Amino acid sequence: MSASQLDTIHMQVMWNRLISVVEEQATALIRTAFSTSVREAGDLSAGIFDQRGRMLAQAVTGTPGHVNTMAEAVEHFIDAIGVERMYEGDVYLTNDPWKGTGHLHDFTVVSPSFLDGKLIGYFASTAHVVDIGGRGFGPDSREIYEEGLFVPIMKLIERGEVNRDLINILRNNVREADKVVGDLYALASCNETGHKRLLDMLREFDLKDVEGIGEFILARSREATLERIAALPKGTQTNDMTLDGYDTPVKLNVTLTVGDDHLLADFAGSSPASPFGINVPLLYAKAYACYGLKCIIAPEVPNNAASLEPFRVQAPAGCILNAQRPSPVAVRHVLGHFVPDLVLGALHKILPGRVPAEGAGALWNLHVSARPVREDSGLPGSEILMFNSGGTGARAELDGLSATAFPSGVHAMSVEATEQVGPIVVWRKEMRSGSGGAGKHRGGLGQVVEIGPRAGYQFRFNAMFDRIDHPARGQSGGKPGAAGEVTLSDGTKMRGKGTQAVGEHQRVVLALPGGGGIGSPKERDKEALLRDLRNEYISEAQLSDEYGVTLDTLNAAASH
Repeated sequence: MSASQLDTIHMQVMWNRLISVVEEQATALIRTAFSTSVREAGDLSAGIFDQRGRMLAQAVTGTPGHVNTMAEAVEHFIDAIGVERMYEGDVYLTNDPWKGTGHLHDFTVVSPSFLDGKLIGYFASTAHVVDIGGRGFGPDSREIYEEGLFVPIMKLIERGEVNRDLINILRNNVREADKVVGDLYALASCNETGHKRLLDMLREFDLKDVEGIGEFILARSREATLERIAALPKGTQTNDMTLDGYDTPVKLNVTLTVGDDHLLADFAGSSPASPFGINVPLLYAKAYACYGLKCIIAPEVPNNAASLEPFRVQAPAGCILNAQRPSPVAVRHVLGHFVPDLVLGALHKILPGRVPAEGAGALWNLHVSARPVREDSGLPGSEILMFNSGGTGARAELDGLSATAFPSGVHAMSVEATEQVGPIVVWRKEMRSGSGGAGKHRGGLGQVVEIGPRAGYQFRFNAMFDRIDHPARGQSGGKPGAAGEVTLSDGTKMRGKGTQAVGEHQRVVLALPGGGGIGSPKERDKEALLRDLRNEYISEAQLSDEYGVTLDTLNAAASH
C-alpha cells in the first residue's frame, strides 16, 4: 500500500472520529436539556467549525433547519465578536432570526475552542426553547418586536464568568424561566463536551489543530458533490405551490437551474411577505432548499460547508421566502418546511422517477398555554409544546411514510413525556385511516390527535397548521393526500392559524394531512391493497372508489 493511500486511510479514520465527537456533543445536549422538544424530539443541531467558521462536521441528530442555518451562523459570530476579543472559557449566543435559525425561539450558541492557548476552531449548537416571551410561539404578531425577546450576538460567558445581567433579563421576560435558562446552560455544556473530546483526539493523533483534517474533509466533500452535479442534465425548470397562508392563500415559486458546478434555486414569483408571522428569512429557506436537493442528488456525501456550497439560493428581498426585518417570523417553519417539496417538484422535471410526491410538509406544532380556570386556585400555569407529523409523499418505488416528520426529521414526542410537563390529557393519538393519497405507491397516512385540559384547567393554543385547504398533490397519476382538519370534539370547526381557546371540558382534535400518491391507483399491487385493508389504512369504500376494485375481487385474486 502506498504512502498516499495510508495517508488517506489515516485521514478517513480522523474524519470518522470527528463525527463521533459531534455526536457526543449532541448526546450531551439531549441528556441535559430541559425542553421536551430537545430531549424527546431532537429539535437541535451540533457541529464543529474550523478557524474560518466553516462547518467541518455535524451530528446526525438534528434538523436541517437548525444544521444548515448553523452552518452559516458561526461566521456572523466571528464578525460580531472579533477574534481579538475571544478568550478561553467564552460562550456566545444569539436568537437573531437573520443570523441564527430564522425565529426567536431558537438559540444558537457558539464556543471558541483553544489548544495550548491557540484558537483552533469553534463548536456550535442550537435548540428550540419553550418560550421567549412576547405573544408566544404563534403566527399572530405583526412585527418581530411582538414575538419575544431579541438577543443579538453577545457573550453568555466570558473567561468562565456567566453574564448575570443577561440571565436576569431573560428570566424576567419569559414564562418558563428555569427551562429557558437551563437550556442555555445545556447548550453551553454540550459545546464544552465537544471541545474536551476534540482535545483528546488531537493529542491522540499528535495534531496542533484541525486545519489539515478540515481541508481533507472539505476537498473530498466538494469534489464528490460537484461530480453528482456534473452528471445532471443541464437546464432550467420551474415549480409552484399554493398553501393556506394565514388568512389568504400563499404562492411559493421556484426556478431551478442546473449549471456545470452548481444548482441555483430562485424563489422569484413567490408571494410578498405576509403581515403575520408566517414569513421566512432567506437563510431558513436556503437551509431547506439545500437539504431537499441534496437528499436526491448527493445523499451519501457528508453534510458540511463544502458539500452545501454548490447549492445556491436567491429570492427578491421582501418576498415571503426572504422576509426582511422587522417582519414577523415566529412560525417560519410552516412555509419553510414546504421548500423541499417545492424544489423537488422542479427537480422531478429534470430527473423523473427519482423524486417523492408532495407530503404533509410542515409539522403540526401545538403550543399550549394552560392556566387554571380559577385564578385563586393556587394551581400553576404551564407552557407545553407538542410536535405532530402528517404523512410523507409516496416514493418512486415505495409507499410514503406515515406520521413521519419530513423534512424536519424530528422524533415523535411521546404522550407520556408531553403530559408530564403540563396539565393536559392526550385522549387519542392514532393513524388517520384513508388519509394517504391513492396510487401505485400510496402516500403516507396522517394521524388523529385529541387533546384537552385536565380538571380545573383551560388552555389557549397557537394554531400553526397548513394543508387544510391545499392538500398534498400526487405525482404521475397519483391522487392527493387527505386535507387536514382542526375541530373541537363536538365538531366545531377551528382555524388553521392563530390563537384559540379550549375550555375546561372541551377537547381539540387535530386530523393531520396525508401524503400524495405516485402512479395510477389501478396499478397498485393486489397484495398491498389487501394489506392496507387489514391494517385499516384504507376503507372498502376507498378500495372501490379510488382503486377501482372490490374486496371480492381481491380475495379471488389472492386465492389463486
